[in-house]
Amino acid sequence: MKKQIYIALGIVVLVILALWYFLGGESSSVETISTEVKRGEFKITVTTTGELEAKNAEEIRGPGNLRQIRVYNVKISDMVPDGTVVDSGDFVASLDRSELEGRIKDQELDLDNVETQLMKVKLDTSLELRGLRDALINQKFALEEIKIRLDQSKYEPPTTIRQINIELEKAERNYNQSIDNYQLKLQKNVANVKEVKAKLAKSNRKYQDMVDVMSKFTIYAPRQGMVIYRRDWNGKKRGVGSEINPWDNVVATLPDLTEMLSKTFVNEIDISKVKEGQSVEMGIDAFPEKSFTGKVTEVANIGQQLPGSNVKVFEVVINVNEYDSVMRPAMTTKNVIITDIIDSVLFIPIECLYNVDTITYVVSDNKRKQVIIGKSNDTEMIIRAGLEEDDEVYLIPAEGYQDYKLVRLDDDILQVYKEEERQKKLLKIKNDSIRAAKQMEKKMKNGMPPGGMKMMRGRGKK
Repeated sequence: MKKQIYIALGIVVLVILALWYFLGGESSSVETISTEVKRGEFKITVTTTGELEAKNAEEIRGPGNLRQIRVYNVKISDMVPDGTVVDSGDFVASLDRSELEGRIKDQELDLDNVETQLMKVKLDTSLELRGLRDALINQKFALEEIKIRLDQSKYEPPTTIRQINIELEKAERNYNQSIDNYQLKLQKNVANVKEVKAKLAKSNRKYQDMVDVMSKFTIYAPRQGMVIYRRDWNGKKRGVGSEINPWDNVVATLPDLTEMLSKTFVNEIDISKVKEGQSVEMGIDAFPEKSFTGKVTEVANIGQQLPGSNVKVFEVVINVNEYDSVMRPAMTTKNVIITDIIDSVLFIPIECLYNVDTITYVVSDNKRKQVIIGKSNDTEMIIRAGLEEDDEVYLIPAEGYQDYKLVRLDDDILQVYKEEERQKKLLKIKNDSIRAAKQMEKKMKNGMPPGGMKMMRGRGKK
């Protein structure tokens, strides 16, 4: 009987233990993640995405005298693939010849017509001048006959002699006029021939220009290098089917890959931090295991709007310090521009910070501790007061941390930092006043009296 009771009790205990294990054995604690407050060098950075370009590149150009033959748009009919390595004299591209071939044929016909016209003018001139010379010879013979008659009439009556003299004078005058007319006709025909010859020379020169341009429709590499397609104003690569024109006849480029730069765009919010000469830590998306350094060489003064976006950005050019054979134009780069470096400060991840009303705090030792923050970068924030090195703070605190006691900083400490902020504001006001005074002084030097703008506005209102 006792044995059965013990067995029953044992079964009951096992059932209770099983129920506890399956239904109540799991703790309700929530996993937390913490980190320590670090002290050291703090980098303030601006991170952007850029694109590699060659610092120096030689342009591969099409024919330079397209405008001379009145050709304004030529399509690229064939081209080596983008990134092809070529040697000096290797084929790069060819241009569409169809339009120019048609114009050359038309010019050949025009040239033949002008040559025929020149031959016709020469024949007409020869015939006309030959007729005039024959007429002059006949007039000269008639003049000599009259002179002979005059010599034979010395025994004739005076009236007869007078009549012959009159005929002689008329014949001499007609002969002299014919000579003058012949000279004028000769000059006129010489001018006609010269005019047609000039037209022929012009037509021939135009024909030769077209032929010369046609010979340059096959484009070869000026030196060894890698062919990189030229980008148009809209960013589209200039390849087969694209057009070149007399004002922009670049087909492709041969970049110098030993010197590279990265062109990037910085948001208008961060552009005030970026200055020429700042160091840059760089990486290439295609080769994440490699790292490079660079330096900011240009910062645009005028912003621009990205296509399809309302964001205003400023172009920044970064010179790459190192050379690596893996670098190619158009590769995407990650640029970390170091705008400031602060030595020996405390900092924690930004995710550790919380706010309530106007107070910033962290969760540590089951308390909410007020802190004074400073500058930040993309991931971390400087702690000016409220924590010590190696203090443990929570990235993910336990549930219900909002109910922890809030430990505020002493008023003396808060007053010190409030005074610093006030001094910064006063300094900014002072600098703004100095800047405004300089602008007013500049206006006065340019002839604008003080208050001139206000006077002009007042007159406008009247």
